[in-house]
Amino acid sequence: MNKNMKPSGTLMETFPAMFLLVLVASFNMVGAQRGAGQPGMPATGPAPAAAGGCLFDVTKYGAVGDEKTDMSAALVKAWADACASTTPATIVVPTGTFLCGRTDLKGPCKAPEITFQVQGTISAPADISGDTWFLFDNVNNLNINGGGTFDGKGPAVWQTKKSVAVTLRFNYVTNALIEGITSKDSKNFHFIVIGGKNLTFSHITITAAGDSPNTDGIHMGRAAQISILDSNIGTGDDCISVGDGISDLTVTNVTCGPGHGIAIGSLGMYPNESPVKGIHVKNCTLTNTLNGLRIKSWPDREVCDASDIHFDDIIMNNVSFPIIVDQDYCPWNTCKNTGPSKVSLSDISFTNIVGTSGTPEIVHLNCSSLHPCQNVQLSNIDVKSTSGPATSVCCNVKPTISGSIPPGC
Repeated sequence: MNKNMKPSGTLMETFPAMFLLVLVASFNMVGAQRGAGQPGMPATGPAPAAAGGCLFDVTKYGAVGDEKTDMSAALVKAWADACASTTPATIVVPTGTFLCGRTDLKGPCKAPEITFQVQGTISAPADISGDTWFLFDNVNNLNINGGGTFDGKGPAVWQTKKSVAVTLRFNYVTNALIEGITSKDSKNFHFIVIGGKNLTFSHITITAAGDSPNTDGIHMGRAAQISILDSNIGTGDDCISVGDGISDLTVTNVTCGPGHGIAIGSLGMYPNESPVKGIHVKNCTLTNTLNGLRIKSWPDREVCDASDIHFDDIIMNNVSFPIIVDQDYCPWNTCKNTGPSKVSLSDISFTNIVGTSGTPEIVHLNCSSLHPCQNVQLSNIDVKSTSGPATSVCCNVKPTISGSIPPGC
């Protein structure tokens, strides 16, 4: 046959179309069999994800959104399958209210990326054994999103202190984006980050009563490259608290209140603490908080240093103690030692801080006599007191002053 000659006859012309129809029908039949499962039983395994990965719906593993059935076992199974995936994996908690006990979600994973998508509400039991509700451990490329809520049911234990579980704990998690979720009424801290790198919290809502104990919003230690962006945090303790070993923290467009403000420390309590460096807090608003911007260290305890700390363009509404450096931090009168703090503080600035305070003392810088604060800058501090003339107090520090600040330093 001439290779340039087209085949003749209707059979050859229609064969490709017929073959395609048969192939599609066969594929659909196999897909239906995979998705259906046995009669009366939930389908098992993942469904194809829109982005080319795999989708793991916890209800396919036995979870029920009735706020009565503990879904922790189902979630752990879904996580195991997602973690073992060789393509990006998404775990879905659909709409509904799902009771869930303590859950450990651990890596390392084969999946190049895991998304934990919470569309509904995950509700904590009244009592959780241990200090953590949800643990994400040693996971790389983690997303948590979906617009859902983690309800810690804290009011049931706040007064009895029967449970001290942190809602979400991130241990050695790298390259994570936590966005668009709500944490409500945690039993203890809402989020803790330990030992990770490159985590971003964006458009987060954290809420608890102003008198709820130890309900810090986001606490972190020994981690790097942390961003907290465009979020609303209101708790009974620090909105954001920074422990030792934090470097390259950015906090931008965060509203805080009620609560105890944004805090660095306390530092110098434990041996071998790592330095704190590169803290940038900008364009934030604090409303009805006890403290505003605070750096605190223990007296006469351990050595540590903190530097390159900057607070810029902050609005304060009825903040009791707006700007604080307290190197004699000693809560509950537990300090037996009376010597100065061994923590060194340097390269710190407070710039363009405006608003109102319920007390006259707007700036309180109480630095260590052993290590006086170095290179502290105060610029344009315009916070009005509603209870008398505004003042500032500086001890063991000679700040560089520009623009207007309350008299005293």
